[in-house]
Amino acid sequence: MKHFFYILLTITVLTSCSEYQKALKADGEDAIAVKFKMGEDLYNEGKFAKANRLFAQIVPNYRGKPQAEKLMYLYSNSFYQMKDYYVAGYQFERFVSSYPNSEKLEEAAFLSARSYYMLSPAYTKDQKETKEAIEKLQEFINLFPDSQYVAEANTLIKELDFKLEKKAFEIAKQYNRISDFPASVKSFDNFLFDFPGSTLREDALYYRLDSAYKLAINSLEYKNTIQFGIVNLKKDRLENAKEYANAFKKAFPNSNYIEQVNDMTINIEEELKKYSSES
Repeated sequence: MKHFFYILLTITVLTSCSEYQKALKADGEDAIAVKFKMGEDLYNEGKFAKANRLFAQIVPNYRGKPQAEKLMYLYSNSFYQMKDYYVAGYQFERFVSSYPNSEKLEEAAFLSARSYYMLSPAYTKDQKETKEAIEKLQEFINLFPDSQYVAEANTLIKELDFKLEKKAFEIAKQYNRISDFPASVKSFDNFLFDFPGSTLREDALYYRLDSAYKLAINSLEYKNTIQFGIVNLKKDRLENAKEYANAFKKAFPNSNYIEQVNDMTINIEEELKKYSSES
């Protein structure tokens, strides 16, 4: 019986493959309907790649016909299920544009935006796709504020926003690691301005202070500038670092970094005493 079952299974598979190959190669008006039916059956069975090949052959034949809406949804979603998100996003956008009264409109619009989300790379890479995905998801929320997908769209945006935050934070921190303290301070200033509610705010404030402190301590006493003449570069930078220290302590008085911040503050105060007679 086992042997018979395997033979029957093999025959069924071979027959199915043969029918599929025939459908792919078939031509003429009758073949178009056959491909649609077989493609839909394969789609429902989860065989999206096979279904997609059939749909691709008949899409031009259904333009302007009543069945086109269904075909274009299946075709678009087959790309999504195949994880071909570039094409899925584009095809779903076409569907939304072509069928504004479709009952699948909201779902298609969300899946289009979600396709862009799926293309977002790791934070260490260029974030062009991440920014585009945020825009697409926000466009969806604006168009369908009462959609069942809004909660998920907001969650995805939050995740993508954090990726941008992480990217900016790590760039600023890298400047600190390589001792490019002016660039680090400037980058952390930009980070804190661009992401005021970031969960990385405490770390950003600390590393900004750390960079400003190291920059000040290692600065020259005086510098001759065209605009201001001779200025006390070290004093100015110490006062700037002191402001950053006070800002940190005010924002996070119970931080795990507070001991290091207090030590830096003491050293800054000691250094500034040298200039107490200057006014």
